[in-house]
Amino acid sequence: VRLMESGGGSVQAGGSLRLTCVASGFVYTKACMAWFRHTPAKGHEGVASISGVGSILYKDSMKDRFTIYRHNPNNTLFLQIDSLQPEDTGMYYCAAEYCSGDIRPLVRYFGYWGKGTQVTVTS
Repeated sequence: VRLMESGGGSVQAGGSLRLTCVASGFVYTKACMAWFRHTPAKGHEGVASISGVGSILYKDSMKDRFTIYRHNPNNTLFLQIDSLQPEDTGMYYCAAEYCSGDIRPLVRYFGYWGKGTQVTVTS
């Protein structure tokens, strides 16, 4: 299993980023995918997860500015982040796990992880 994130960078507050995760080495359509982040303020936390058929679960505090979606033919996962704030600064990780339904974006439910992409938001 290989998960490779990209799309991070430095952006001013109020800006947007789209993170991408390219997956390989497993049957992508049979896996739930998720985004997590590690920030100085809150540590490791889930952002959102999406099942193979597109059912989405967000952490409550992430519903307004974060959008997760996937493109199954290209084995790709995306995270659109709008109205970025300095507290969004951190490392963002893509994760995968085989599933038959929804999986909440909790660390203990996901066994495969990418190396992350850094997001830095300046005020």
